[in-house]
Amino acid sequence: MSFNKVILVGNVGKDPEIRRFENNIKASFSLATSETYTPRGGEKVTQTEWHNIVAWRRLAELSENYIRKGSQILVEGKLRYRSYDDREGIKRYIVEVEADVIQLLGRKPDNAGQPGQSYKSNQGYQGSTPGYSAPTQQASPSAGEEPAEDLSSQEPIDDLPF
Repeated sequence: MSFNKVILVGNVGKDPEIRRFENNIKASFSLATSETYTPRGGEKVTQTEWHNIVAWRRLAELSENYIRKGSQILVEGKLRYRSYDDREGIKRYIVEVEADVIQLLGRKPDNAGQPGQSYKSNQGYQGSTPGYSAPTQQASPSAGEEPAEDLSSQEPIDDLPF
C-alpha cells in the first residue's frame, strides 16, 4: 500500500498564472509556509518554505477568480515530480503539489469567496458561465445518514500509544 497526500496552510506568493488549453485550464502559483522557533538561548528564527501549487479544471477556475497574492489558503493534494529542459538545454527537476482541495481561509478580500469555504477538484459550479457563478456548497447528509459527531467539546484522550 502507498499513500501520497500533502496538506499545506500558507499564504499565496503571487497571483495565479492561468493557462488555457483546448479542453482544460491550469492554474499555478506559489504558497509560502512559515515555521517560527527559538533555538536555545537565541532569538526567534522564522523559516519559510515555498511550494509550487498546480490546480486543474474547476480548481483552476476557483484560483483565477478568488485567489490573489497574500490570500491565506489550505491546500490538500499530491506531490508530483517532473523534469524539463531549460533554454540552455539543461535538465531541470521540479516538485509540485497537485491540488485536490483548496479552502479559502482568513478574512474575505474584495472579489473573494467565503472564508472557510472548501472546494474540491470534482465540485461543480452552478449556472452556465464558468468562472462567473457561485460555487456549490457541499451537500449535507442524506436521509437515513447520521451527521458526523461533533468532537470539539470532548476531552482529549491521554492514553494514546504515541
